Amino acid sequence: MNLLPTLADIEAAAQVVYREFPPTPQYRWALLSQRLGADCWVKHENHTPVGAFKIRGGLTFFDALARRGQLPREVVSATRGNHGQSIGWAARAHGVACTIVVPRGNSVEKNAAMRALGVNLIDHGDDFTEASDHAARLAEQRGALRVPSFHPDLVSGVATYWWELLRAVPRLDVVYVPIGLGSGACAAIAAKAALNHPARVVGVVSRHATTYADSLAAGHVVEAPVSTQLADGMAVRRADAAALAALAGRLDHVVQVSDDEVASAMRALYTDTHNAAEGAGAAALAAALQERAALRGQCVGIALTGANVDASVLAGVLQKT
Repeated sequence: MNLLPTLADIEAAAQVVYREFPPTPQYRWALLSQRLGADCWVKHENHTPVGAFKIRGGLTFFDALARRGQLPREVVSATRGNHGQSIGWAARAHGVACTIVVPRGNSVEKNAAMRALGVNLIDHGDDFTEASDHAARLAEQRGALRVPSFHPDLVSGVATYWWELLRAVPRLDVVYVPIGLGSGACAAIAAKAALNHPARVVGVVSRHATTYADSLAAGHVVEAPVSTQLADGMAVRRADAAALAALAGRLDHVVQVSDDEVASAMRALYTDTHNAAEGAGAAALAAALQERAALRGQCVGIALTGANVDASVLAGVLQKT
């Protein structure tokens, strides 16, 4: 199984995605560019029907099942929110029952959004990894299909947003992409290769969830504790081995961002563009701002990967200076 989609795969995935919604916009924001000291283009994946990029992967994953005649009676997956909305949306469209496991204390508003899509939501575990392991056990017990958070059919769909951005802004010098379980970063690498685009791809991890940074440095999966309070979409304790293999040697480098830096980036995005960003959604900007001295005069692309932040959390972030 190919880990990374080809240009033909991405183009076919785009046709699946566009049955549901059109390409999301990318804008060069003047105030952000001024703040960064570089041309700053934002890919607005916060403008999808579920407020995050993940929906693209869910659509292509289920389309592939349908084309193979393998649609199951039920799917089970785990999430901190956006992947669950993606799977819930696509499962509903195909008439498939959907159970999603979230860790205890998960985002109230993300949970509500999943339930609104018809998801049967189960709280289990203290972090995403425990929720994911429980989802695997549930799927086996029920004879349901376990939908992973990383899979080539998911990556094909996610790659469509990078394909859109790199074609729209061919002069990009560098792009920053947050790494949760790896589909977004792998998709960026795939789109870059498919289009033969020269942009450097920089991965971004939370300083409080470093499994991908540690694993890439070690050359194998290394678990790391998770303590981020803000970047829940990046709160992964154990890297996915397949994603790690796809990323190894293909990222220009990896930047670690703190919760304080993420909060500052959330405020900057709201102040400069009046777009809300969840923690992981602002991580790419946080990394670019950390490296702004090296970016001066370049053309920089960042992915605002999601806006699904609880109102109380966003209010708290915006009130701080």
